[in-house]
Amino acid sequence: MATYLVGDIQGCYRDLRDLLDLAQFDKTQDHLYIAGDLVARGPDSLDVLRFVKGLGEHGHTVLGNHDLHLLAVSEGIMKPKAKDKTLPILEADDRDELLTWLRHQPLLIHEAMPRGDTLGFVMTHAGVPPCWDLADAQGHAKEVEAVLQSDNYLWLLQNMYANEPSIWNSHLEGIERYRYTINAFTRMRFITTDGGLDMACKLPPEEVTDGSLVPWFAFEQRKAIDETLVFGHWAALGGVINDHYMGLDTGCVWGGSLTMVRWEDGQRFSLPCPIHAG
Repeated sequence: MATYLVGDIQGCYRDLRDLLDLAQFDKTQDHLYIAGDLVARGPDSLDVLRFVKGLGEHGHTVLGNHDLHLLAVSEGIMKPKAKDKTLPILEADDRDELLTWLRHQPLLIHEAMPRGDTLGFVMTHAGVPPCWDLADAQGHAKEVEAVLQSDNYLWLLQNMYANEPSIWNSHLEGIERYRYTINAFTRMRFITTDGGLDMACKLPPEEVTDGSLVPWFAFEQRKAIDETLVFGHWAALGGVINDHYMGLDTGCVWGGSLTMVRWEDGQRFSLPCPIHAG
């Protein structure tokens, strides 16, 4: 049995299957962990959802910003965008089953699988904000998951679209508390010098030279987490993989590559992808 970690698929179903074949993934024994953004921009988001759901207990994913947006679109909260290419999901006979399954996926996965100096891995779509340790992150993820999986989920989807608050405060309540958590786990890249979330800049870190922004994982006051932090979302990083963090989004949908790591031995698998996003 092996454990595989893969970055943003974004509807690139054929690329995913080719990568799994390359790694000789066995869906009856191995486990696949996906760092969110199953859907949007690629050609086959419906097939991706069906495949990952069909893996049952051998498939694991966290929610990404595109996944949450699909849920909002499916409820009429936001209008579908042609460039997202998710209309086949909305028109599928099994749409309700798929979307209910998606809505019940977590924001954070923690697996205690010691390897070398790390105790295991923590997977979210965008990362873990520097102000939280593992217990904090787990607790705040569960708060949002509970609302998303409840009868009150429409309220959450309707009110999650905003960039504020950008700075965490333990006294935050209601939608402001939930929105910070969603933004941190699904949209974060850079942190401002005062510890706030910057929602605008998507550049590679080396192109931000004025000192105003720091990658969330390089923030000096970041609380220690002994597990490897696994995330996607930031294709401009180009795939940064070490014992402390793994940025697995290598821009498959944009003509980059799809990247996967086998946890047990750190072997990296990667395949070039055609440009799928138009």
